[in-house]
Amino acid sequence: MRVSELDGARIGLWGAGREAAATFRALGGPPGVVVATDAPADAAAREGFPGARFVCGPDAWQALAGCEVVVRSPGVSRYREDVAAVRDAGVSLTTATNLWFAEHGDEAIVGVTGTKGKSTTASLVHRLAVAAGVRAELAGNIGRPLLDVLSPADPPDLWIVELSSYQTADLVRSPRVAVVINLYREHLDWHGTDDAYFADKLNLLAHGPCVEVLNGRDARLMGLVGAGGEGGAAGPRRVRFGVPGGFDVVDGAVVRDGAAVVEMGATALLGAHNALNVAAALAAAEAAGVLPDDPQAAIAGFEPLAHRLQTVARDGGVAFVDDSISTTPESAVAALQALPDQPIALLVGGDDRRRQDFGPLAEAVAAHGHVHGVIGLPDNGRRALDAIVARCGTEVPTRMAADLDEAVALAREILGDTGTVLLSPAAPSYGRFKDFIERGEAFKTAALRG
Repeated sequence: MRVSELDGARIGLWGAGREAAATFRALGGPPGVVVATDAPADAAAREGFPGARFVCGPDAWQALAGCEVVVRSPGVSRYREDVAAVRDAGVSLTTATNLWFAEHGDEAIVGVTGTKGKSTTASLVHRLAVAAGVRAELAGNIGRPLLDVLSPADPPDLWIVELSSYQTADLVRSPRVAVVINLYREHLDWHGTDDAYFADKLNLLAHGPCVEVLNGRDARLMGLVGAGGEGGAAGPRRVRFGVPGGFDVVDGAVVRDGAAVVEMGATALLGAHNALNVAAALAAAEAAGVLPDDPQAAIAGFEPLAHRLQTVARDGGVAFVDDSISTTPESAVAALQALPDQPIALLVGGDDRRRQDFGPLAEAVAAHGHVHGVIGLPDNGRRALDAIVARCGTEVPTRMAADLDEAVALAREILGDTGTVLLSPAAPSYGRFKDFIERGEAFKTAALRG
């Protein structure tokens, strides 16, 4: 289904966020559009939909059932009962992502997904492409919504599109190069089960990409995609990174055939997980034919993205590192491993809808050897602390805080004059904060308050 096919149709938009607003603009702002939300949209949100009819609450789907086409926003789970009810009413359901792919699916596209690291990897691919002299556009889950670049005046040679599991779940076309960085447990509130989440991620590969770029170190990912990958009539070509023979990570460098391609110590990116992100980006750029002659020079000035192991403040010998993007124990483990041999006060905890297993994080705290204390945050910080106490006993002090302000104060008290206060919550931000960005900004504010 193309945007042009919606002319004159009765349109419903499910959600009122940035993607829904981009869809409204792409449609030309037709009058009579129904915008359905779970809670009343505020005045700022309504400004993006002049002339639209807003409906909200549990019965809003009934208004959508009277439409011919409904464009579902990423935040609306495809597994909701009211989504099924709208579909059963004979309404055509689509997404902004599918509308964009209907127009651009035959073009050169690198699509990037994964539980963690997709924004960094997509940004690195874009940087490599530009360094190679290619006109490239970065959009999707990062940067501009796809429908805001539906008809660019100067079309790029290459699209780099970051896609969340919400966007890949019912994708009906795959990009020319499809990158999957990793698969961890995540977003159970949207997908319902781990199996559904993994399948929705891997739907990126299900519709004919020319090249699959996969993390060869991720046993779950490789197990789910199965054998194959030689290309030709048997299916798409498969490229693995993180393993010998591909772009691998060895002794702090990304290597290829034993030779260093990027020395990570010469970049601002910390940790083995970021080295794998670089390896993924190099593999994707090569698959797309846009790998520059000097990848090291291209990546040298790349700065960590906001809220991803970002140093946001310093107070004497104490650094404050914002890793608010961390919503899984695995990502918090990676953050600790990226900061070895320095005193750490770790802030952990958030929404508990996913019932995270904090056992691996407790093991990482024990293995680090320099964690001077762990401060728990609501709502599931207490469970994280219990796991750490069960593994470390009293060797690693634990404290529970009422909020981020108190947590930062406790961390300062624990560290004294030297060390790193690390916010890597290992849990989502829902409830206490709008998103991980707001949580990270609150941390920075508390750190700067002194």
